[in-house]
Amino acid sequence: MRIRLFGHYMHLPVVTLALAEFLAFGLSVYAAVTLRLGTDHEAIVAENGAVWPRALIFGCSMSVCFLAMGLYTTRQRAGTVGLGLRMVIASVVATAVLATLFYALPQVRLGRGVLLTALAISLLAAVVARIVALRVGAMEGIKRRVLVYGSSAQMASFNRMRRRSDRAGYHLVGMVRHAGDTPDLLDPLFDRIYEAPKGLGALCVELDIDELVVALQDRRQTLPIKELLQCRLAGVSVLEFITFMERETGRIQLDLLNPSWIIFGQGFRRDGVRLFTSRALDFIASGLLLVVTSPIMLLTMLAIWLEDGRKGGGGVLYRQARVGYEGRIFQLTKFRSMHLGAEDAGAPWAQRNDPRITRVGAFIRRARIDELPQLLNVMAGHMRFVGPRPEQPEVVVELEAKIPYYAYRHSVKPGITGWAQVCYQYGSSVEDAVQKLQYDLYYVKHHNLLFDITILLQTVEVVLMGKGAR
Repeated sequence: MRIRLFGHYMHLPVVTLALAEFLAFGLSVYAAVTLRLGTDHEAIVAENGAVWPRALIFGCSMSVCFLAMGLYTTRQRAGTVGLGLRMVIASVVATAVLATLFYALPQVRLGRGVLLTALAISLLAAVVARIVALRVGAMEGIKRRVLVYGSSAQMASFNRMRRRSDRAGYHLVGMVRHAGDTPDLLDPLFDRIYEAPKGLGALCVELDIDELVVALQDRRQTLPIKELLQCRLAGVSVLEFITFMERETGRIQLDLLNPSWIIFGQGFRRDGVRLFTSRALDFIASGLLLVVTSPIMLLTMLAIWLEDGRKGGGGVLYRQARVGYEGRIFQLTKFRSMHLGAEDAGAPWAQRNDPRITRVGAFIRRARIDELPQLLNVMAGHMRFVGPRPEQPEVVVELEAKIPYYAYRHSVKPGITGWAQVCYQYGSSVEDAVQKLQYDLYYVKHHNLLFDITILLQTVEVVLMGKGAR
């Protein structure tokens, strides 16, 4: 089951897990205080101050770091070892964050022994919570029961959602054929094919259906309006197949997309307050990050110059024309990661083990250090922290000719990171561009401040775990 918060769909079991772990993190501080300092809480409070502000700060720090490491996403494909590693890394990062907070706010400081004990208890509590969530998540009672009406060939998308995590929020009960659809087209995808002699509404009540997904083979077919109204009046949600897939996959599938869905659907909003606050946040944050990362940037410039710049007289920065907001061209700035003259013959797609990349370039790409000069583009207003990645003009011309709706990604400013970068691997082909566009369109439709913050936090996992770098 999913719920909609701030215009973004979230799995209810994941939200429940996050809240449960946040509570466990806070309570672990109380447990650590008891183990380290005793059970006389009145004396402890009199000597050290209230425990609850420390528990709140600790819980928030741990939860944010868990989110940043992708531990609250249904897209997480790591095994048991990978999840354990992410939990440990999140705890280490949380420790660094807490140490900084305690330095700035000594009145809420936790002693070293209490902090380490609380961390150990928190990790144990998180493991227990996830074991319980795994067992509870397998119970059909918390899943939304879904019935499909129609047999559109586009429903083959269901066949790509075979993993249990892909169907974590719903149970596919079966399908009801529409009279005009091709018989037996997708029968193998469904356990049950139902008839509705008494109408869709009666069948939904009989099967205890929560959602009816309408997926007709021909959009021009006459909808059974009366029966769909009966379903709605019986408390059954009725939605189009593209909306269902958008919600469950976090992307807008191009093979299902049509202009009327964009025109009449929700999302794709732009308002002055949103634009002003995002611009102010980008300007202030990019300025602070330029100051904080300046030592790293200076060392990177020196390393690039020593390896590949002093002989050829090449610069350490690389500027390239990219397509930005509303198709405008701007000069994107990065640290140079390729040999001098590497793109004199053109700018092909980047590949794994690209021979054009220097040794320093390979490292700064894996660590995403090569992206830091783009903070200048953010300050100049050409880019944002979060948005679709900008492409070269010649690449955009090629992709717009081959991929429908590609130009729509330019209706927002490009970003240093984005939803596609968090969800999908590095793109090196037109097929990859199609997949990434589906995530970019989802971002264009749903982007807001909370969604941006979520993407920024999940980018931490991408950087630390080296996902998608080339």
